[in-house]
Amino acid sequence: MPSQSVKAIIVLTALLSAGSALAQAPKPYGAPVSLENAKKAATAALAEARKNNWTMAVAVVDPSGTLVYYEKMDNTQTGSANVAVDKARSAALFKRPTKAFQDVVASGGAGLRILSLQGAVPIEGGVPLVMNGEIVGAIGLSGDSSDHDGICAQAGADSLK
Repeated sequence: MPSQSVKAIIVLTALLSAGSALAQAPKPYGAPVSLENAKKAATAALAEARKNNWTMAVAVVDPSGTLVYYEKMDNTQTGSANVAVDKARSAALFKRPTKAFQDVVASGGAGLRILSLQGAVPIEGGVPLVMNGEIVGAIGLSGDSSDHDGICAQAGADSLK
């Protein structure tokens, strides 16, 4: 009987070949995001949230998923604290936005297998941070609807380009 990691690899391979959003060749990992750049991305993401009157928690992780920076706006639901970190880790570890997983799960059928991948968060709001063509980490946001979380996460990621 295959181990959990072998099963996860089989499922991920099948999904990568099936979903166009997942099938794009991911960028290589680079040096970990600096604290300065993590704060810059978080600041841009939270500025987008404030502009739209959304309350959010933001987490920035390095390529291995280790937390580099975290901030939670006042009055953000407490459950969003862990969700922001999970979204960031998922985007970093799988080298893709969490929306890619959300879209595959939403398609149903074989896409539901993504739910068995440890650490894969199928909810929009996690985006890899890319600098000089390399993934240096990821940013995750949570606190409003997943599409709003994604807008803010993308604003943070764009601030480092």
